[in-house]
Amino acid sequence: MFTGIITDIGTLISREDRGDIHLRIRTGYDTASIAIGASIACSGVCLTVVQKGADWFAVDVSAETMSRTVLADWKEGSRINLERSLKVGDELGGHIVSGHVDGVAEVTDVRREGESMRVVFRAPEGLAPFIAEKGSITVDGASLTVNHVDGATFGVNLIPHTQEVTTLGALKVGDRVNVEIDTLARYVARLQQWSKAS
Repeated sequence: MFTGIITDIGTLISREDRGDIHLRIRTGYDTASIAIGASIACSGVCLTVVQKGADWFAVDVSAETMSRTVLADWKEGSRINLERSLKVGDELGGHIVSGHVDGVAEVTDVRREGESMRVVFRAPEGLAPFIAEKGSITVDGASLTVNHVDGATFGVNLIPHTQEVTTLGALKVGDRVNVEIDTLARYVARLQQWSKAS
């Protein structure tokens, strides 16, 4: 589990096809404190550490994950939002994030509003019922508050701090991002479906 609070921006060092895709990511984390088998959210995708070095860790990504996320777009030099998994007793600064991406959204508008940045995304139609104004959503691993919703289109405001400590400050129209809907919204919708069917 994660909180959607980004704690490092990594850089993709290499990408190798070994049946699964093997990614090596440079990080500012103290890799001595990262166990092999640990989970790290990489732009919102929960991945397992399979190797590590002094300033990098490596993960293997399945074809299924590649097909459902923006990881297929990554190339050497791509910047990646990183978050280590939540420990019992850690502050829950964002919201509960599983690291299981629900879909890919596209940036449709970016504009400055003072020092903040307003970004509008188009999500897959199937996710629209789960996105609510003033609710939480995870975009490339970052926990954000939804400011407005219009069908499958939703907007967020990025304060200067978020622009600086995540990759989201560099978003432009046409960019694709990983989206995870709020876990609570998912269960509320499931309960509603179940009660209607009963």
